[in-house]
Amino acid sequence: MTDIIHLLPDAVANQIAAGEVVQRPASAVKELLENSIDAGADKIQLVIKDAGKALIQIIDNGCGMSVTDARMCFERHATSKVKKAEDLFAIRTMGFRGEAMASIAAIAQVEMKTRRHEDEIGTCITIEGAQVTAQEPVATSPGTQIAIKNLFFNTPARRNFLKSNPVEMRHIIDEFQRVALAHPNVFFSLHHDGLEIFNLPKGNLKQRIVHLFGNNYNERLVPVEEETTIINLKGYIGKPAFAKKTRGEQFFFVNNRFIKDPYLNHAVSSAFEDLLPDDSYPLYVLFIEIDPAKIDVNVHPTKTEIKYLDEKSIYAILKSAVKRSIGRYNISPTLDFDQETGFSNMITQKAVEDIVPPSINFNPDFNPFATDKSSTSGYSSSSRNYEAKPSAKNWGSLYEITQEPVAEQTSFYTDDAITETKQKQYMQLHNRYIVSQIKSGLMVIDQQMAHERILYERFVVHLEDRKGASQQSLFPQTITLNANDFELAKSLLDDIKSLGFDVREFGKNTLVVEGIPVDLGSTNVNETQLFEQLIEGFKNSQQELKLSKRDSLARSLAKNSSIKAGKTLSQEEINTLIDELFACKTPNFSVTGKPIIQTITLAELDKKFEK
Repeated sequence: MTDIIHLLPDAVANQIAAGEVVQRPASAVKELLENSIDAGADKIQLVIKDAGKALIQIIDNGCGMSVTDARMCFERHATSKVKKAEDLFAIRTMGFRGEAMASIAAIAQVEMKTRRHEDEIGTCITIEGAQVTAQEPVATSPGTQIAIKNLFFNTPARRNFLKSNPVEMRHIIDEFQRVALAHPNVFFSLHHDGLEIFNLPKGNLKQRIVHLFGNNYNERLVPVEEETTIINLKGYIGKPAFAKKTRGEQFFFVNNRFIKDPYLNHAVSSAFEDLLPDDSYPLYVLFIEIDPAKIDVNVHPTKTEIKYLDEKSIYAILKSAVKRSIGRYNISPTLDFDQETGFSNMITQKAVEDIVPPSINFNPDFNPFATDKSSTSGYSSSSRNYEAKPSAKNWGSLYEITQEPVAEQTSFYTDDAITETKQKQYMQLHNRYIVSQIKSGLMVIDQQMAHERILYERFVVHLEDRKGASQQSLFPQTITLNANDFELAKSLLDDIKSLGFDVREFGKNTLVVEGIPVDLGSTNVNETQLFEQLIEGFKNSQQELKLSKRDSLARSLAKNSSIKAGKTLSQEEINTLIDELFACKTPNFSVTGKPIIQTITLAELDKKFEK
């Protein structure tokens, strides 16, 4: 029997390794950016075309490579950062395995130009599918330029599994932001399809956060700093008032390497305990400096997971440092028990003897039933004109309306049976519930969930028939989003317009809202706030429920634009709400599956009164 075990060819082995290292265009962006950082570059340009599927180009001014190093860097396990096994426990660089360049070259067409600062001429290498097709001298600027074209051209299965361009671009922006946050002393720029997305000058960490996420983040940041024998901690947390309903603005860096760690994330969340609702997530950008010998970064191919020797101590330090910053900068609400503010406005500086009690003047001779028009003392006839009105004729006809039969109201379908009711007045309870008498007892309706159901079914129809009507705003509103949310909004623009929004792009990361859905015209909504909540709610639905794009949009808009608990409704508004609710396809359950209508039977009431 012949031997059946054999070594894989290098090209096949590289493609297998590429499946772990390069999962999507964003993975290649991350590896190339980190290589530029390790090369000592202080100016890095990233150029993207077709969300990275057609081109990913990195231009840096780092140390560059010699002719031999330029050829060697595409070999498997070739690296300048690790020489012996002990070096794995003293890693300060971003890369160390030597797999990224070989993996990228195995699944793409790569062209690299590189030159060291002391050399007069550089090297150009062209590789396609792990095969070197050309190598020649070239005149180029100091540093390295790498262009990755047609990613996954020879692995069509992986290419077919890539998401749409907006989705892939958002992943690229995520990786770009993480590297840019970790190195505020480096200039970064990002261009996509000829448009500049980011231009980040050198600066400090706070300036970098503001440049990445927007000028309005300047007032949201609170510094955190703690030095111990175990770790050194620095960075910023966000004020609780600006917490969001979705994750995405939480960044941990260990020795300048971005990591994902639910355990440490819980430490920050517990520090915000009682300051945030359970479904809100605060902003934080925190850097942990620790001895490399006390951690292991060689855990996962993406190098975003780390093991610690003493993670419980790190947890405690992190939690206490964040809590201290919250207290130091007066973020949490405080009570002053030395003074009762409710009586502060009643305190006067006048002496007791200077206080004069108010006097009351009245006319004892005034008779409101007097018929003469002569003025009494203190009152002129012009101020009160009590002229006799002509007597009404046919006054008896005023009572004929009481003889008319009362119109019957549309019958309602409830859980127990069909309940036919006469025209009656519904009662609003605590401005939250609508209460009505039914044959079997009492019916209670949650007004907010009822309106959400009505709007949701209405928006779903608009998204299907693309005929959502728009009400033009008197003054168009400009909305500036961060780059990630802007890319998301662009991908949803057609569906957002179907809902009834009149919105268009207006420059870099900016949209103009010129109209909102007619269904929301009477709610006095803030266009900017509503649109931001729409995007935030959509992301939340996508993360938590994995719903379709249109369903997530309809849910988000219905939730954020519905009438809220605490709003007083007129009798006409209550009647309209009830009629529209029972006209819905699913009137008994909310968008999230919770009951909208509850019935309390007479038997249950009797039991409460122990009858």
